[in-house]
Amino acid sequence: MSRGKRTQLVVSLLRRHTVKRWLALFGIGAMLGASILLIRLSLNELRSVPAASYAESETAESQGTSVKEKTASRITETAAQLRQAEPDEKNDVNVKERNEPQQEDEKAAAPKTSSELDGLIVHVYLTKEKRIENVPLETYVRGVVAAEMPIDFELEALKAQAIAARTYIVRRLMQGEESDASVHGADVTDTIQHQVYTPLAKLEGQWTKAQRKANMAKLGKAIDETRGLVVTYEGEPIEAVFFSTSNGYTENSEDYWKQQIPYLRSVESPWDKAISPKYKETVSLKLSEFHKKLGVKRKGFAKSSLRIIERTEGNRISKIRIGDKVFTGREVREKLELASSQFTWSVKGDYITITTYGYGHGVGMSQWGANGMAKEGAGAASILAHYYSSTAVEQASKLSAQLAQRS
Repeated sequence: MSRGKRTQLVVSLLRRHTVKRWLALFGIGAMLGASILLIRLSLNELRSVPAASYAESETAESQGTSVKEKTASRITETAAQLRQAEPDEKNDVNVKERNEPQQEDEKAAAPKTSSELDGLIVHVYLTKEKRIENVPLETYVRGVVAAEMPIDFELEALKAQAIAARTYIVRRLMQGEESDASVHGADVTDTIQHQVYTPLAKLEGQWTKAQRKANMAKLGKAIDETRGLVVTYEGEPIEAVFFSTSNGYTENSEDYWKQQIPYLRSVESPWDKAISPKYKETVSLKLSEFHKKLGVKRKGFAKSSLRIIERTEGNRISKIRIGDKVFTGREVREKLELASSQFTWSVKGDYITITTYGYGHGVGMSQWGANGMAKEGAGAASILAHYYSSTAVEQASKLSAQLAQRS
């Protein structure tokens, strides 16, 4: 082959190599462009998902929800973000019977742990001030414990009271009970209609400066060590009613109210008699006043006109005949404003003297009984298990899960 032909062959081979090289580069560029386009499309689709979810959420909310669903949302949203007519006495409670959240200095009483209910706000109507105070649930529980139980009680009794108070409000919020809260927008009042509640400012004012630090620390410890705990029966928060002092026994719910509640059974409470200053009380009334309050005729009235017909399992008066009428023990107690529906009497001249045993309706936990148990070494859980039959103490996180399923 001549030198000229060899040169032409080399040139031809170089040209072919160059064309193939450019074709390969073009193919790589096309593949990269397509990949970038696919990535952009995927990102646009991902961005559209939250927007669609948000639109669906807005549509669902605009359609309205029931009171229970709103309540469930209040509790379950908190869980996701952070993972209960008595005499006007502070140691008694009836079973049935918006400002910005207050900024408080809670260094002495602030719990150091968290629960599923942290962040849940309770709207409390302060009856004397005629305004609604918004407070975190655990702050509300602290105010109830301070108002409902003496601070010099044993710590375990205070803890039992804290769990009972928390159970009452959690049950109320779950059931969406607002109709008896006096004012629209309130969950509860600060009276015995629900649970007596004392705000921090008033709470600190009832103790001397020397007592304040120790009492607030003790109160805070009772809340801290029970944070998030509630009493349940078959997985539901109970009607955690309580009262001051028993006559030696608690009462079956149906013996004071009409409804039979399985965990509110009559149990022994022997501690009250020895330690409660409210165990025994004697009052005297003119017979004329006695008859008037009961609405019975005075004519022909004699000692034999008062006769007990039936007693309850808790040894209180179930039915009693007075004159020509038959009353329940509860009716006599309320009409005469007696401390208890267990009582004895004596008539002398124009006066009747009535002696009562125990203080309060007698259903649920006896506060002085709880203190007696604590003095003997019982813990809060044991106290609650004694007074609320067949119940369990557990974290409210389980209730949050149930609410999520219902909603």
